[in-house]
Amino acid sequence: QVQLVESGGGLVQAGGSLRLSCAASGRTFSISAMGWFRQAPGKEREFVAGISWSGRSPNYADSVKGRFTISSDNAKNTVYLQMNSLKSEDTAIYYCAGKIAGRGTPNVSEYDNWGQGTQVTVSS
Repeated sequence: QVQLVESGGGLVQAGGSLRLSCAASGRTFSISAMGWFRQAPGKEREFVAGISWSGRSPNYADSVKGRFTISSDNAKNTVYLQMNSLKSEDTAIYYCAGKIAGRGTPNVSEYDNWGQGTQVTVSS
């Protein structure tokens, strides 16, 4: 099993920045790719960004392209999500997820392990 723990959420004004971290432990050698997802109240969980565990092939939802950057540090078993130019519509609980096969794709059902989530609130 892989355990994932997110951190770095908080309250920020519109236009500000936050960096989320996701620390992986356990059978990290089994991880193929990681993704960040978010879920706002009353909405379905949606893909934000994904990346292979080696740090290759980052991909993003259209809504965050040019503002968010996903990266990985294998030495620290950690994946990051740098969020700049935040908007009120970015307010959500952010989850990191890991999968044992394939790339960091947008399909929620393809991910095997999930963190508990971290709240991001952007005030306008």
